[in-house]
Amino acid sequence: MELKRVSRAIGCSFVQIAGICVLIAVCIMNCHGQQPPHRESQRQSAIAMEQAGKIAEAEAIWRALLKSQPNDAEAYAHLGLLEARQEHYKEAIVLYRRALSINPKTPGLRLNLGLSCFKAGEFREALQNFEPLLKSEPKSSPGALRLETLIGLAHYGLGDYSVAIPYLKDAAAADSQSVSLRMTLAESCLLSKQYQCVLDEYREILTLDPESADAHMLAGEAYDELKNDDGAITEFQAAVKADPKKPNVHFGFGYLLWRRLRFEDAESEFRAELANNPEHPLALAYLGDTEMRRHSNDDAVAHLQHALRLQPSIQIAHFDLGIMLDDQGNKEQALVELKKAEELEPGDSAIHWRLGRFYQSTGQKVEAKAEFEKAQSLMQTKRLSLSDQMHVDGKPAAQN
Repeated sequence: MELKRVSRAIGCSFVQIAGICVLIAVCIMNCHGQQPPHRESQRQSAIAMEQAGKIAEAEAIWRALLKSQPNDAEAYAHLGLLEARQEHYKEAIVLYRRALSINPKTPGLRLNLGLSCFKAGEFREALQNFEPLLKSEPKSSPGALRLETLIGLAHYGLGDYSVAIPYLKDAAAADSQSVSLRMTLAESCLLSKQYQCVLDEYREILTLDPESADAHMLAGEAYDELKNDDGAITEFQAAVKADPKKPNVHFGFGYLLWRRLRFEDAESEFRAELANNPEHPLALAYLGDTEMRRHSNDDAVAHLQHALRLQPSIQIAHFDLGIMLDDQGNKEQALVELKKAEELEPGDSAIHWRLGRFYQSTGQKVEAKAEFEKAQSLMQTKRLSLSDQMHVDGKPAAQN
């Protein structure tokens, strides 16, 4: 999942980054010291096969060489390179590690190991290789800037958003035309709660891509966090117009309208999101809530239950089901749902107030009094921001 997010985030710029990646060691991994003539002949033949794109033949020669010289670091490094060319990054990592254990000074080896780790989603090990290399590069050199980009993206992949930001800022400044790098930077700013940074990058992105739905969505989330509801709604309107098929765009717009109590408009947006993705759990849950509010309980129950099958941790779905079951007289199941909602959002006064009503209706006066007191002490329902809804545990929600 993390690697997919990084791939989406860097988009086309990944091709530029990858240009330094897999093949960099072919011409620079030279053999040190005097070698037996037969070994050198095998080596030259293997490299010639690599350059001709004959992977199987090159691999066979390198493996034959290892039979006579089992501690040949260069052979292991080239075998790793051949696996990486085929996008077999896990296998490449094993071979690169073996080469590193034999001769850590093999030219290009640490970079290639880091790149395979990066592509395999092993971001921590990638950083362990990139960071020492960055220290040895002259500041602001092309090599340093490329490593800063990779380091920033690796921290992004790990969810270390605040750590990623300075690296991504340098990378974006060096590659000023890269929308994808600026999007990754803007998202890192959002997820590390640096909202002005989001808006600054949003403006830069629009100069490069005025119709960027992603940029409008990120700006909308930032405005929402800053309690600027009008700004958030305006940005999501623009995002819907720019790309009505964008995952989450209708849900985000609908949620902002729902929170403004514009339920009819919100329902239209939730249905539009479900037209794009029928298995969107939050769109199902909030559609169910709007249906409950207009007393279409059968439809509401079906959508709420569908949402919970997909994502059992949606508080509003449990809460709404508890309310409807209570109203229908199904007290036992209603209490299960209301208690689950309370477990998910213990600071929500509305849940405690509804539990107080439930206990009052069943003659449990002590329990009712306790819940009403909790509701009064909390005073108001917790305001969930759009970012709270669209990101889980500080990470972007999965997009299908």
